[in-house]
Amino acid sequence: MVKGSQKIVAVDKGIPIIDMSQERSRVSMQIVKACETLGFFKVVNHGFDRTIISRMEQESINFFSKPVHEKKSVESANQPFRYGFRDIGLNGDSGEVEYLLFHTNDPAFRSKPSFRSAVNCYIEAVRQLAHEILELTAEGLGVPPNTFSRLISSVDSDSILRVNHYPPSEQFSGGATLSDKSVSLTRVGFGEHTDPQILTVLRSNGVGGLQVSNTDGMWVPVSPDPSAFCVNVGDLLQVMTNGRFISVRHRALTYGKESRLSTSYFAGPPLQTKIGPLQAMVTTENQPRLYQTFTWSEYKKLAYSLRLEDSRLDMFRTCTGLEDP
Repeated sequence: MVKGSQKIVAVDKGIPIIDMSQERSRVSMQIVKACETLGFFKVVNHGFDRTIISRMEQESINFFSKPVHEKKSVESANQPFRYGFRDIGLNGDSGEVEYLLFHTNDPAFRSKPSFRSAVNCYIEAVRQLAHEILELTAEGLGVPPNTFSRLISSVDSDSILRVNHYPPSEQFSGGATLSDKSVSLTRVGFGEHTDPQILTVLRSNGVGGLQVSNTDGMWVPVSPDPSAFCVNVGDLLQVMTNGRFISVRHRALTYGKESRLSTSYFAGPPLQTKIGPLQAMVTTENQPRLYQTFTWSEYKKLAYSLRLEDSRLDMFRTCTGLEDP
């Protein structure tokens, strides 16, 4: 169930929408501002091939409509890349969700060729979009354009594609009807968390459910827009910008009679990449170094040892960072 004490504000309140067809310098500055103020934004006119989007969505719908025993047959020997239901991670987190998880450098799984083809084409296209957003981000910060993008372009990059299917919440109401006031049909599909990687690029169908936490700690519902992509800052980008960017907390709720489908690309660096604040983001007087240097492998291991809602970045703060309010 969803806690009633957590305040929800107006839909899309304060969420930037960035038109990528604008002049390049304008787009880069808008991205930086969005990353600083919320850590989340939408992009439109992004040039993503709609045929690739349609194929991926239809193949995903076809897959999740199959019987459970057929869906489980896609499991790969390379765990945890597989089909899953309700379980999220390895530490007891759960939600009203079923999902497919792929490593983008080796998305092989047992399924029909048309689905494999759709996944491969989508991965290539969404990687290109993330690459462009990261180059624009670097330009807006005044650092070399490949500062961030090279980390996800490497053949060893540790990026992930996750397809989530949130069935209608009434399926979990135990047979209760909408008139049964004792049963809430709003449930947690995927609990509150930040993403540990550099950047996440997400697209969903026309059904709502995503919410992001603003700087006042209130939840902002994100309106569904199948033509847009949602982008959120991950933990690693917050560290590399020395806290200038915000790794946004977010969650997904399920409600109503329609199922929600979302596809998320988590852009991660090679496992042994050293992550720390960029020198350009650190000034001795105004902005001292807030985070230690660590490898993505070290941080990933910690991230997956904790619960979804746990704060991971605090464990890598410097003494100066811990003194900050």
